[in-house]
Amino acid sequence: MDRYLDHLVVERGVAANTAASYRRDLRRYREYLQSRGIGDLRDVAEADVREFLVDLRSGRDGAAPLAESSIARTLVATRGLHKFAVAEGIAEVDAAHGVRPPKPAQRLPKALTVDEVGAILANAGGDDPRGLRDSALLELLYSCGARISEVTSLDIDDLDLDHRTVLLRGKGGKQRLVPVGGPAVEAVQAYLVRARPALVGLRSGPAVFLNARGGRLSRQSAWQILADAAERAGVSAAVSPHTLRHSFATHLLDGGADVRVVQELLGHASVTTTQVYTLVTVSTMREVYATAHPRAR
Repeated sequence: MDRYLDHLVVERGVAANTAASYRRDLRRYREYLQSRGIGDLRDVAEADVREFLVDLRSGRDGAAPLAESSIARTLVATRGLHKFAVAEGIAEVDAAHGVRPPKPAQRLPKALTVDEVGAILANAGGDDPRGLRDSALLELLYSCGARISEVTSLDIDDLDLDHRTVLLRGKGGKQRLVPVGGPAVEAVQAYLVRARPALVGLRSGPAVFLNARGGRLSRQSAWQILADAAERAGVSAAVSPHTLRHSFATHLLDGGADVRVVQELLGHASVTTTQVYTLVTVSTMREVYATAHPRAR
C-alpha cells in the first residue's frame, strides 16, 4: 500500500489532498482485510472485495455507514491498489477488477442567490488587517470560482492585478489563468497594501493570504471566515467555500455564459462535470415559469 501511494504521488503526480484521501481509504481496507485474517494481497478474492463494500454500506463493527460517493471513492482506491499489485508482480490476479463502484445519485449543487452572495461579501470583514484579508479572500473566491485550496495556496507572483488575472493551480497541478472582477481586484489591492505587511512573519514566504502568526492561511481557517461572514449576513442556508464556487458557475450560466467557457474557468477536465450546473438553471427556469406564466398550471 505504501508503494502504491508513493507511485501515485511521485509518478502520477496526484495532489496532496487526493493522496491523503487514498491513504485513509486504504487504511480502512487494510483493517477490513486484517479482520478477516488476510495479510497478503495474493490471498484476496473478489468475494472479499464485494464484502468490503457491504461493510462500508452497513457500517458494521460500530462504524457509521458511508455515503455512496465515499464508497465509490474508496473502491477506486482499492481497485487501483490491486491493479498496481498485478503490474508490479506482487499478485497474479486482480481481485477487484470485476467489482464496480455504485453509481452515485446526481445531486444538484446548492447555489446562493446573487443577493445572498452580496450580503456575505458585504459582511466579510472590517477595516483592520484581518478584516481586509477576509474581504479579499471571499471576493477572490467568488470572483474566480476557485476551490478553497487554490486560493489559500496562492503566491504573490500568481497575481497580476494590472491585467486583472490570477494563476490558479487545480487538481493534478494543472494551471489555469482566470480573470478577476473589479471589486475583487480592489479588495486584494487594499489587503496587500494596508493589511498583509502587518501580518507578515518569519514563516510568510510568498503566500498571499496569511494567518495571525504570519504563516499561510489554512483551508480550515478560510472555511471559518466564510461561515462567520454568512452568519453576520443572516444567510440561513448552509454555506461552504464550495458553495461560492457553485454560485459562481450558476450565476454565469444564468447570465448567458457558454458552458464550455464555464468549464475552463472552473478547471473541469470534462464538460460533463460542468453540465450539472445547467440542471440548476433549468430548475430555476421551471420555478419562474410555474409562478409567472398565466397557464402554467
